[in-house]
Amino acid sequence: MNDSSLNSSEKNTGSEKLNLSTKLAFGAGDLGTAITAMIGISYLSPFLTDVAGLNPSLAGRTQLIGKVWDAINDPMVGVLSDRTQSKWGRRYPWMIWGAIPFGIFFFLQWIVPRFSGDDSVNQTALFWYYTAASILFNAFYTVVNLPYTALTAELTKDYDERTSLNSFRFSFSIGGSILSLMIALIISAIFPKDRALQFLILGAVCAIISVFPIYWCVWGTRKRAEAVANRNPELEQPVSLPLFQQLKIVFTNVPFLFVIGIYLCSWLAVQLTAGIIPYFVVSFMRLPQLHVSLVLLAVQGTAMAMLFVWTYISRLVGKKAVYCMGMSSWLIAQIGLFFLQPGQIVFLYTLCILAGVGVSCAYLIPWSMLPDVIELDEIQTGQRREGIFYSLAVFVQKICLGLAVAMMLESLGWAGYIKPTATDLVPIQPDSVLQIIRFFIAPVPAIALVLGLVLTYFYPITREMHAEMLLKLKERQKGK
Repeated sequence: MNDSSLNSSEKNTGSEKLNLSTKLAFGAGDLGTAITAMIGISYLSPFLTDVAGLNPSLAGRTQLIGKVWDAINDPMVGVLSDRTQSKWGRRYPWMIWGAIPFGIFFFLQWIVPRFSGDDSVNQTALFWYYTAASILFNAFYTVVNLPYTALTAELTKDYDERTSLNSFRFSFSIGGSILSLMIALIISAIFPKDRALQFLILGAVCAIISVFPIYWCVWGTRKRAEAVANRNPELEQPVSLPLFQQLKIVFTNVPFLFVIGIYLCSWLAVQLTAGIIPYFVVSFMRLPQLHVSLVLLAVQGTAMAMLFVWTYISRLVGKKAVYCMGMSSWLIAQIGLFFLQPGQIVFLYTLCILAGVGVSCAYLIPWSMLPDVIELDEIQTGQRREGIFYSLAVFVQKICLGLAVAMMLESLGWAGYIKPTATDLVPIQPDSVLQIIRFFIAPVPAIALVLGLVLTYFYPITREMHAEMLLKLKERQKGK
């Protein structure tokens, strides 16, 4: 495909405009992974402790092992996708072949097998079953999601257009989160008394609908990626640098270190809050299970509504200012949750909406910054290495989040968490457990948000600096 496939406005790399169908197809690529991620973040811990019957400590460890492996395979897939050569380019073969196993192994996490009548033997067997399922699911999550995220820098070089592209991505991402929560609500209403059946059906339905959007993304963006690659052949050149030399270069890229710090702080707050919400709503607030999904819907619905608002504001004031505004709103909400008391339902949902304003920025801004960092690296090394950058960002995030979630569940176990039974579905938890829940719902996420604000203040790449970087890259290409 030649440049004629791009409209005239796209010929200037400083103002590359993508058409609506390309943006929609790109956004769809995050729909399936968002569905599985939201269900996993929100329901996997209570499923393991309350339905599968795992001790909270074992539930935390099985998720930690899955996350550690998930983090380890990120750089592996990133480097391999950077080096992939095929008629489909570097990224698409991974998405095509990984989509179906991704759905299968997600479903296998929601089965409750019975291995032995001896409870201690069964606990051990369940631990290894869920650990294996977690490892395999997370491996294929990386196989489809990491190459997808690396497409951002390969579809456009425009500073603001990348923010717009990511607004479509995260509209689908948040939309997938909302869809998964609505499915969970419907299934729980149809099967109100059988939680094991609820999770089994939820896993099956979400597994099926998560696979198809990946193929929509492949077929909907491939022509655009081909056209950009033909005009900028360096985008499809396999990386020749040895892995350890790549790692050394990446970790001397100062703006990249800021971005992974900002991303880590944002998502530490997102995932810790989402992970503890089921325990907070049911055990601390003493509300029915229905409110778990409703609370999460309030956050995600607000986040989705704010995406395009923040995209517009970003064009006016820049990414850093938008991030600071959003995180400030979210910080107020997190502090408010700490002082919330049972019975304050209106206040709870007000804080959820306020948090959603900031969560929207956590989706949008760090991922809009990362492609800018990759351009800086290209100036310094002469090679495009999206895979290694995206993989290392996610590597650091997953290691830290795995440790955080494991610590949360370990703490619940140490504090004496009482598992529900058939005769007592919502047991009264001891004060020690309630204090652990309050600790993870507010102080820990709040500290992470403050650190993210500090890092954002010192982040060095501005719109003006990025324009200079693109000019240097254009001059280098003309010189070849």
